[in-house]
Amino acid sequence: MTLLLPYRDDELADIAALVNSAYRGELAAKGWTSESYLLGGQRTDEESLRADLAATPGSTILTLRDAEGDKPHASVWIQPSEDDAWYVGMVTVSPLRQANGIGRTMLEAAEAHARERGGKTMEMTVISVRDTLIAWYERRGYRLTGKTEPFPYGDERFGVPQRGDLHFVILEKAL
Repeated sequence: MTLLLPYRDDELADIAALVNSAYRGELAAKGWTSESYLLGGQRTDEESLRADLAATPGSTILTLRDAEGDKPHASVWIQPSEDDAWYVGMVTVSPLRQANGIGRTMLEAAEAHARERGGKTMEMTVISVRDTLIAWYERRGYRLTGKTEPFPYGDERFGVPQRGDLHFVILEKAL
């Protein structure tokens, strides 16, 4: 049995550790979502998650765990954006559990969360050179908008870039 639940404030450190394990470091290399070849350092931390949640009313982190009281093994960030759009990000699955449909489950949960609150569109940003990840989202109905955002070079909260050509592409999906 698995449980999809909203995050609890006391588990933000566990969620940060989960996110970091999926995107950076040794454990990330066991999964397909690692971006260690692009960025060093951490992906997030407890304080950043807490501050971002406080700064964006209506935002939440949905988590997946095996049982009540267990640490999450998957999570996804979701927040209301402009008009009827919702931003989804930080889709995370433990590298030890990837390639089992859990990422799709988390993405669908985020979409259902937005739809239940009047959302008509999902939006996300992905680092432009993450071709495999972009293709995964496209198979789930997201499309490239042609819009981009600069990578926040110099802000180590997002990691330490290993190359100078990073930027974000924006994808969207109608709900």
